[in-house]
Order: sequence, then structure tokens, then C-alpha cells
Amino acid sequence: MTGPVRRPAGALALVAAAAGALVAVVLGFLTFGAQATVAPDGVPVAVAAPPEIAQRLAAHGGGQLAWTVATPAEARQLLADKKVYGVLELAPGPVATVVTSGAVNPAGTQVAQQALTGAATALAGPPKQEVLHPVSPAGRTAPLAASALTWIGALVAGLGLTQLAKRTGREIGAGARFLQVVGVGVLLTAAVAGFFALWDSALPLDAGVLGFVFLAATAFAAVQAGLLRLLGLRAMAVLGPLYLVAPAVAGQVPELLNPAYRALLWSWTPFRFPAEGLRSLLQGVPGAPDVTTGLWVLGALLAAGLLVTLWPGRSARQEAEPHPADRVVEVGVH
Repeated sequence: MTGPVRRPAGALALVAAAAGALVAVVLGFLTFGAQATVAPDGVPVAVAAPPEIAQRLAAHGGGQLAWTVATPAEARQLLADKKVYGVLELAPGPVATVVTSGAVNPAGTQVAQQALTGAATALAGPPKQEVLHPVSPAGRTAPLAASALTWIGALVAGLGLTQLAKRTGREIGAGARFLQVVGVGVLLTAAVAGFFALWDSALPLDAGVLGFVFLAATAFAAVQAGLLRLLGLRAMAVLGPLYLVAPAVAGQVPELLNPAYRALLWSWTPFRFPAEGLRSLLQGVPGAPDVTTGLWVLGALLAAGLLVTLWPGRSARQEAEPHPADRVVEVGVH
């Protein structure tokens, strides 16, 4: 009999080096690559101005801006619906007005504000700045922070339950998995609320905000629990890198991302749905479309995650069925 084949230490070193390089490539693609390739491309803005001025503005900014000509009321409604990142109002008079909103993604708002200010200055001098739903630094940070914290908190909880069950040799039943999902939702909602109160006491902590955070936390916990149940620790190869997408991609708007990142990452990343919906709720705009979108997406994730997490496995079905030896067969006496 031959013993196990031992590979030379040099070969193992090369394998380890290759693994390290692969991890660096993945991390670079998911994080720094998205930030390094940021450039405006068709950033949507609105202008309320006479037709002749609007036509001149349409040529301003090249392909970096996508102009929509509207009345002042229509332009502000587009901003409220988050279909544009800023509005330039050029009403009859010597001073123009640039209108932005604290309920809109700050990355898109910054680009729109700079571009609109430059256009207004070229036409009529430095404009006035008007901010709808003013936002504090904490208010700008809180939505994405809550999304990322609920993901990583739920991930640690799911991984901890999986490892504890493995070490103790206990099987995780449906009741325990459901309790974990609900417990994660309650505790992470409390943690996020505590951070919000610490960062800015003016941030609202009403039923709408807390309920939305709870929905996000339970949805993330259910999806992660389902994948951990199906794949075990191998699920970490998917769930771990997803956390890196949060600050690099989900905090941006699609018009600033390279088309590759826009299609491959931003289009489906789960973090942007709770982040943008929560941003509207924190700024007092519960009727914004992204709140409804967030509710639908997170609700679907929660339902799918619970279905996978709580679906009876083979062992559970076998335990529920009586064994042939335990069955009693009645024999009639004639």
C-alpha cells in the first residue's frame, strides 16, 4: 500500500499565493474598482425655463447630464419622485434657483448641484440654493449604514447558529430557525435605532422607520439562513463578499457607475432597496416610490428566505412519519 501523496512545499506556497491574488482581484473588482471608475453619464436633471433658454441648456454638459424641460411644479414633482437629482429654475428675474432634496441619494445630488450651479452661473450669475427636506450628515449616512449593519449582523447570527449546532451535534429545527430570524430582526432594529439616536437625535424613530428596518433585518436574516441551510459554510463564499458591495456600489446612483458595474452589481444588489427606502422615510417622504419598491423587494426576500429556511427537510418528514415498527395493526376476531 502506498501512503498519501505529499506535495512539495513550494507547490503549496504557489497555490496559497494564487488564492491570495484571486481574493485581491475579487475585492478590487467589488470595492475599489467601482469607486475608481465613477463618472457622470446621463445624470437626470430638470429645468424650468423659457423654451429658448431650455434649448441652450440641453446642450450644456454633453452626455453627462440628461435634461428634462418642465414647469416649476412638474420639475419639483420629478424631484419628489426621485426621477431627477436636481432642478434648475430660471423664472423671469435676475436670479436663478437650484433646487435639491435631502431625500435623494447624496451622490447624485452632489453631481446635479454642481452641474446646475455651473449652468446657472453661466446664464444668470450665481444662483440661490434651495434644499427640500434638509438632511444632516448623520441623515445622509444612516440609510446605507442601516442596510449594511443589518446584513452583517444577520450574517454573524446565522453563521453562529450553524457553528454552534455543528459543535454540539444538535439539529436545527424549523422553530429554532424561525426564532433566529425574528430575534435578529428585533435586536438589530434596536441596535440601529440606538445608533440613529446617538448620531442625530432629530432623526425620526417612528413606526414606519422602525418597521422598515425590522423588515430589512428579517429579510436579510431569512435569506442568509436559507442559504446556510442549503450550502452550509460554503454559503459564506457568496454572503461574505456581498457585504463589500454595500459601501462601494449601493451608495452610488447608476448614472455615476461604469456600465459594467451598473449591470453586474448595482442592478440587483439587495442593499440599495432598504437604503433608498429608508432615506425617504427618515426625511419625511413616505410616499416616495422607492419606499414601495423597498417594501415589495424586502417582502419577497423575506417570503423566499422563510420558505427555504422553514421547509421541512427529509429528516424532519421522516421524524413526523411513524415507523413501521411503531404502527399498530388491528386484527379483527371473527
